[in-house]
Amino acid sequence: MLSHRYSYRWLFCIFNFMKKIFIAFVALAFFTSCHDSTGIKDFVAGSDSVAINFYKGDGSMDSVVKVVILRDSAQVATLADFIESKEVEQAKCGYDGSLHFFKKDMVLKDVDFRMNEKDCMQFSFMLNNKIYATRLSGKAKDYLSALAGR
Repeated sequence: MLSHRYSYRWLFCIFNFMKKIFIAFVALAFFTSCHDSTGIKDFVAGSDSVAINFYKGDGSMDSVVKVVILRDSAQVATLADFIESKEVEQAKCGYDGSLHFFKKDMVLKDVDFRMNEKDCMQFSFMLNNKIYATRLSGKAKDYLSALAGR
């Protein structure tokens, strides 16, 4: 029979192990809840192409100056990753362009964007009857600017 001293050590080891598992679980729950997904990335995942309309760049939607069509699935996924970012408060600051995700010649989703005003860089779209605005990052701006040839 084990002495009490050894059985307490064994219980102490189990307690420490359970404590570490609990801390890991709480940390995982905390980190996964920090960014609520809008669901746009999953919604447009099946897109086979994207049409990008670039406007004058002054916030008005009155004239399209360039249209770019992307058919490469990696580029479509890159745009979806950019759009699925941190939600921001929607600002009324105009638009510099729009993204139109297609699947088999049908529009899945339209997304507007503003990238030429530092304090108002965002994507905006409607999904499940809710209007979302997400942050348009510097990388997203560089990517879109390269596509526009600016």
